[in-house]
Amino acid sequence: MDKKNALRAGTVVAGTTLMMLLLSSPALALTRDDGDDPAPRLSVVETLGLFVITPLAIFLLIAGLVMVLDKSKKPQV
Repeated sequence: MDKKNALRAGTVVAGTTLMMLLLSSPALALTRDDGDDPAPRLSVVETLGLFVITPLAIFLLIAGLVMVLDKSKKPQV
């Protein structure tokens, strides 16, 4: 009986997904709007610096400040 229910659930999920994909309309991102003003393209180095290196540096700065300014007592070993 479990196989039957699993097959039925899989069929419903697959059918629902297929219908959603078939009935959805495209985003039409290729057509420009009147007020559209795209920025100049970023190079690979600029993109990596902006979205990878900068967040990592901010995380490390915050983690370092928390570790340095930690006022809790260290356990005696």
